[in-house]
Order: sequence, then C-alpha cells, then structure tokens
Amino acid sequence: MDGPTDMTVEDLMQALSGCDPDAPVRLAVNPFFPMTHRLEQVVTQRSWDGGAVVYLAEGCEGEEQMGPLPPEVAATLMWQAPVHAPRRERRSARRRGD
Repeated sequence: MDGPTDMTVEDLMQALSGCDPDAPVRLAVNPFFPMTHRLEQVVTQRSWDGGAVVYLAEGCEGEEQMGPLPPEVAATLMWQAPVHAPRRERRSARRRGD
C-alpha cells in the first residue's frame, strides 16, 4: 500500500498560477484545531536520500499565528463539516403578560 503523494514545487506553482500575485499567503494548520498562520520563509534543503525538499515556514517573531481558520476554509479543506446557523421558527408577536 502506497502512502500519500507529496505535492511538488511544480504542483504548487500550477495551483498558484491562477491566483492574484499580490494576495497574501496564509498557511492552514492542524485540521483538529484549524488555525491560520503567516508564511514568512521558503527554504530548500537536501533530504536524507539526497533529494531536494522545499519547506514553507512561518516566522519566529511571535505574530505568525493569526487566529482561527475561517469555517468556510476548513469546510473546503474537508477538515470540518459545513456549519450553518440553525433554523429558527418565527416568534409570535405576543406581548408579555398575555
């Protein structure tokens, strides 16, 4: 049984090709407690087998974690079910004391 397939730089470039080049980049982290992080660095290193690996990293200035991931993004990533406000019946127009 094969494991998950790694996204390549080419895959990432293809995915980003239709995006606004001036849009900020955010990193969605942890499907069980989805948070948004600011991307600060791109680092290339050799792996144990000699191949190149590209790391996308948040910074270390303390303001990289930006808060909860928007629910719509978590739902799109299939990290949580879509959340909709519960349906409520309309209240009658009765006054207090009736």
